[in-house]
Amino acid sequence: MRLHIKNGRLIDPANHIDAQHDVFIADGRIASITQAPSGFVADQIIDASGLIVCPGLVDLSARLREPGYEYKATLESELQSALAGGVTSLLCPPDTDPVLDEPGLVEMLVHRARILNQSHVYPLGALTVGLKGSELTEMAELTEAGCIGFSQAEQTIENSTVLMRAMQYAQTFGYTVWLRPQDPHLGKGGTAHSGPLASRLGLSGVPVISETIALHTIFELMRSTGARVHLCRLSSAAGITLVRAAKAEGLPVSCDVGAHHVHLTDNDIGFFDSNARLSPPLRSQRDRDAIRAALMDGTIDAICSDHTPVDDDEKLLPFGEASPGATGLELLLSLSLKWADEQFSGNDKLSIAISRITADAARVAGLSAGGLSTGSVADVCVFDADARWLVNAAAIVSQGKHTPFLGYELPGQVRHTIVSGRLAYSR
Repeated sequence: MRLHIKNGRLIDPANHIDAQHDVFIADGRIASITQAPSGFVADQIIDASGLIVCPGLVDLSARLREPGYEYKATLESELQSALAGGVTSLLCPPDTDPVLDEPGLVEMLVHRARILNQSHVYPLGALTVGLKGSELTEMAELTEAGCIGFSQAEQTIENSTVLMRAMQYAQTFGYTVWLRPQDPHLGKGGTAHSGPLASRLGLSGVPVISETIALHTIFELMRSTGARVHLCRLSSAAGITLVRAAKAEGLPVSCDVGAHHVHLTDNDIGFFDSNARLSPPLRSQRDRDAIRAALMDGTIDAICSDHTPVDDDEKLLPFGEASPGATGLELLLSLSLKWADEQFSGNDKLSIAISRITADAARVAGLSAGGLSTGSVADVCVFDADARWLVNAAAIVSQGKHTPFLGYELPGQVRHTIVSGRLAYSR
């Protein structure tokens, strides 16, 4: 299919473009920007007047719940949710059931996603067998099956020797290790940020030092092994300070933050709102402000949705008993725009927001995505930056309807999503 997107404001941070340009797509790739190629005749024209045209979003963490948790969500429902949110490439953690620790399971997931022909799915393989933290997986075989990195998801490796060996192996073959910095003992079983609010509500706490102690360990092992590490879902000001120092030192580290943590604090738990039960927990306003500043100066590389659909049976419970997680795929763009609008006053605020969820995220993941260079795969998002929409269950395509942003009016609404040159979604 040949597509012509005309009259839109093209924002492509990867190529430093922010101007009105037409985009021409043929054979699944970007054929040209501004001028139509010789002999180009469009099969379909998309009028993007008053709209933003940007690379398809890249989400660094989206649980698709297959295999094993289809009662919470299905691959089909969540990929449709991704398209509705403008997400054309997404990474899924390995904490499925069974865990993504065998090549056959990874191949099955990749095959299922390819058959559905929606957003691109990139699995993260399990770092240890069963995510149990004791025996390393066959990383080379998992890479051949389609994994682009290796993660423990929400699980920790208690034995530092095992983690060191995993990082040594990964460094030898050039793999990236994706780790959520959390101490295996401090805050274990906690449900909220350790602080005055948790004390008043009688909730078990997760202290900031759970994150910082883990970061110290990770950085020491990085110095010893030379492994590249991506830190998932930073949540604290103290943790950000350590990451900033590690980057200044030259350690090969990158990090992301969940979109929810860019805006919310532990006060948003309110009267035990289980929709605000997240992992890591929402932290203090000081932590939230540090996250926003670190996104601005590039210490935090990218924003992810941390999409974790949870069904009613596991969410509509007392706060301490509810399962952590929230839907996020369809909120990623809007929450990123909201952050930039509140953080910046210049004309480049849209470009900065889009960069954190396209080019910067693709760079972290090592994907050839997140840009609209001539000849690149035509993954495109067309959205109305001025439109506002009300977050409610009816507006969410995902099978998971729970989010702490229910009732919020957010900026930015996706009009079209194009995947590999195919118009996959239109509103």
